[in-house]
Amino acid sequence: MQKQNQSQFEFVALMASLMSIVALSIDALLPALDVIGSSLGITDTKDYQLLIIMIFMGLGIGQLFFGPISDTLGRKPVVYIGFGIFIIASFICIYAPNLEIMLFGRILQGIGLSAPRTISISIVRDTYSGDYMARIMSFITVVFILVPIIAPALGKFVLDHYSWQTIFYIQLVFSILVSVWFYFRQPETLHEEYRVKFSSHVFIDGLKEIIKHKTTIGYTLISGFITGSFMVYLSTSQQVFQQQYHLIEEFPYIFAALAISVGTATFLNGNLVIRFGMEKLVTIALVAFFLISLVYIILFSGQNVNPSIGILLSFFGLQFFAIGFLFGNLRALAMQPIGHIAGIGASITGFISTLMAVPISTYIGRFVADTTLPLFTGFLICSILSIAILGYLKMDAKKV
Repeated sequence: MQKQNQSQFEFVALMASLMSIVALSIDALLPALDVIGSSLGITDTKDYQLLIIMIFMGLGIGQLFFGPISDTLGRKPVVYIGFGIFIIASFICIYAPNLEIMLFGRILQGIGLSAPRTISISIVRDTYSGDYMARIMSFITVVFILVPIIAPALGKFVLDHYSWQTIFYIQLVFSILVSVWFYFRQPETLHEEYRVKFSSHVFIDGLKEIIKHKTTIGYTLISGFITGSFMVYLSTSQQVFQQQYHLIEEFPYIFAALAISVGTATFLNGNLVIRFGMEKLVTIALVAFFLISLVYIILFSGQNVNPSIGILLSFFGLQFFAIGFLFGNLRALAMQPIGHIAGIGASITGFISTLMAVPISTYIGRFVADTTLPLFTGFLICSILSIAILGYLKMDAKKV
């Protein structure tokens, strides 16, 4: 358990801070994508999306290794390694002379940040259990949601008064402050007797175990489709609001409002999941995600112009409210059959869903040029495939 000199409030705030550096590194950069693109000589505006997508690639790769390594070295050393990689990667981004070097830096940033993001969850699992762990995680999520709400506004303010490089410097300062706080205030939670020797067999054995469970594979695939859908929005939001709607000054506030929609659903899920169960909430949310996309396409298909900003935000708000009920529940449902290999299981399933999401978001994003219709078409296709997988899992469960 936690030492007495660290309050529960401080523990929640520290774990949320470890996770939130990821959101800061993504969302604070959104208002500056066109400026960065111009500075790097990017001629195709669709390539701006890669500055967001590639950090997710790094997150997927990194978590595959940092989880198992932390079971050997302990939680704290791995967090320091991750922060070290992130700092080096940030300087690569700051001084990048072209798009290729910038993308390399962004992938490396994601690899580094996968350590504090992954290990923070492990620390919570080491420290708390059962319903109390779920309660702590809900508190952490509420604190974490504050970052996507304020990060774009922070990025816009910095861009207006300084330069796009300053956004990276702010990320650096924040990561250093959090790492110092973590060093002095967070005790090691993985005791020596629970550490295991690292071996390459851990990946092979873990993958073999995961393949045995259809529900784990099924919900991981659904998670990949939903994560890919949301990544399309993240990577194209600047293009949609600033270039298609010319809402440059308003963009940070629009992004914040939609982040609140996701956060509200995530918060409500903590109470509703106890009453209705994860599977029922996932079913309802997926059907809602499908219907909202279908209605948008029926209403605006064949038109070469976007609807009014109010209508678009209404559809986005409803979509992201549905997504808020999917992220956590899908991950939990995938992990249910493999609780006995939770560490490596979370790493492998997270890697698979990210590996799916990156090409999905890259492909769909290429079609988002003049209108948002391709975005909702991508939502629709991903929701249809997800519902098909869910239907298969339900039918398979009835056979048993």
